[in-house]
Amino acid sequence: MSLLVPWKLKAALRPLPFSAAVSMSPRCSCLMTSMAVNLILVPRPSLLLHPSQGVSLGNTVTLRCHLPQPATRVELYRDGQWRSRKEMDQEQDVAEFSLAGIKKKDSGTYQCQYQGLAPAGTSEKSDPVKLVVTDHSYPPPGISLSPKEHVEIGTNVTIQCSNQEYGAAFLLHKDGHSSPIQQQEPDYWGTATFTLFGVTPADSGTYRCSYRIRGCCLLFSPLGDNVTLEVIPRPAPPGVNGGASRDLVAVVVGRWVAVIVFIIILTVSVLLVAQRRQMQRDERPGATSRGPEAVQFQVSPGDSEGLTYAQLQAVTPSNHPHSSSTTPEPPIIYAEVGTRGPR
Repeated sequence: MSLLVPWKLKAALRPLPFSAAVSMSPRCSCLMTSMAVNLILVPRPSLLLHPSQGVSLGNTVTLRCHLPQPATRVELYRDGQWRSRKEMDQEQDVAEFSLAGIKKKDSGTYQCQYQGLAPAGTSEKSDPVKLVVTDHSYPPPGISLSPKEHVEIGTNVTIQCSNQEYGAAFLLHKDGHSSPIQQQEPDYWGTATFTLFGVTPADSGTYRCSYRIRGCCLLFSPLGDNVTLEVIPRPAPPGVNGGASRDLVAVVVGRWVAVIVFIIILTVSVLLVAQRRQMQRDERPGATSRGPEAVQFQVSPGDSEGLTYAQLQAVTPSNHPHSSSTTPEPPIIYAEVGTRGPR
């Protein structure tokens, strides 16, 4: 019976000092020596492209495989197939593979793998990286933006890229991003529609398109013309600013009216309090009131003959009782009483 161990892991086997019976089926059993399996993981390398984008036919590209531990050799794979090998010194931690004069067939997905020293073993392949090659002999795609340029926040924006002859898939690029932000298959007329839902200021920027050339894996057209999207705040509804101004005026006028009313009420209150205090002083017992003065009627000297003077006592009504200790002297009125007949 053989023990199968995955190729990604190396196993160190040693016999144990005892045996164990293993039953393979209800009808048979066998005696075998138990084995201990020590699993040893070899760290995975990483692969980078230089330059990582904008590679055109005829350019030179360097692929760098970074090693986490000393290795004896490093191998390079394209699309899962072995392509190249490089022997390593123990001091080296990076293996470089140079691709000069890039051709169409050089485009594809690359990975690297190494044979480690301590621990010994073959590592897993690195994460894949894509070498995208641009062929400038193909025409760039067309591009359109709807709505045009200045767009309010929350609006849905569509960007259309088109090339009817060669486009197999379209890529949408935005300045400032190292990789395409969207990918779309074209329709029957060779047009791909990209939709930006509910745009925000973060969506503002310059956009371009490219397309993957039909019949080839990672061979692309050059970038086409650009369109610029500017996302602006949504304008306030009509009358909002005027309404705010009117509200402000109303608030100011209302405050002034309130101040004036308060002053009037305060003034009236002060006057009423003063009048009430005056009335209270007038109504106190023992308060001296001005008595009626003596009234004297003047009689001409020619008419003094035959007149009789009578003394009349005038009593002024009063709401206050007179004090028992003092009796005020009533005023005296002199009146002329005629005793003669008409002249």
